[in-house]
Amino acid sequence: MQGLVMALAAYLLWGCFPLFFNLLSHVSSTEVLANRIIWSLVSTLFVILLLRKRETLMALMRNPELMKWLALTSVLISANWLIFIWSVAQHRVMEASLGYYMTPLVSLLLARILLKESLHPLQAVAGGLAALAVAWEVYSLGSLPWISLALAMTFGFYGLVRKRYPVDGLSGLTIETMLIFPIALSWLLWQYWSTSHQLMFGGDLSTTLLLMASGVVTAVPLLLFASAAKRLDLSVVGFIMYINPTMQFIIAVFIFQEDFPPQRLVTFIIIWTALILFMWGMWQSRQQADSDDKVAHTRS
Repeated sequence: MQGLVMALAAYLLWGCFPLFFNLLSHVSSTEVLANRIIWSLVSTLFVILLLRKRETLMALMRNPELMKWLALTSVLISANWLIFIWSVAQHRVMEASLGYYMTPLVSLLLARILLKESLHPLQAVAGGLAALAVAWEVYSLGSLPWISLALAMTFGFYGLVRKRYPVDGLSGLTIETMLIFPIALSWLLWQYWSTSHQLMFGGDLSTTLLLMASGVVTAVPLLLFASAAKRLDLSVVGFIMYINPTMQFIIAVFIFQEDFPPQRLVTFIIIWTALILFMWGMWQSRQQADSDDKVAHTRS
């Protein structure tokens, strides 16, 4: 029960991200990203020291192969954050929510293509429906849903690398933000010393505090999720993950009152259908695996 509460809290917080980052819509997306990286690093380092996990972190950092791949994931997650922050500032949260609905389907297809993992037939159909949804969006609205695709692809590749080179969420985010930290800090210093200095950090107290809080806002749901994942079955975690894009969708429609043409409703219906098939296929695969384990156990 404790694990379920933690997982729900994590996804509810992630689902509220549009509300938080909307408060920073008057700040350039690049400045928000740079501050999010810096203050996320500060927050995660504080937690690591508090939990006395410094040795674990140092051991990971001494692994050159792992560090090479975490350098890649640091770029992928930074790109994902930047696109999301920009989409909120531009009042295109609905497209962002569509991207996060598509993420597990993209991850599934990437694992099939690059890792040669087998697919349940229902999951293969779900992947085909995701492609159909993109094609329908292009046909009906005359434009590629690039925000949705960019978010799904960056997070899909991010998850793929982290799956091949697993590391706990807290240590992983700490190293990723540590690797990208010099770039974020250099950009802020460059902006500060440039003649067209337009940084909002330090300009007024509320904006400065919000920029600093972006690190805490990033770290807290991650810690909750990491704790929940140790206590919950992965199928449960996979099911409740859709709380995040669902909340973003609701916020976009009812709070931000974004334009919602009928054509896009069709897109979401196709994606929702794909996700039902995806979860059904995942459940059947899990049931089959459990059945095979029982048979193997009985024979032994």
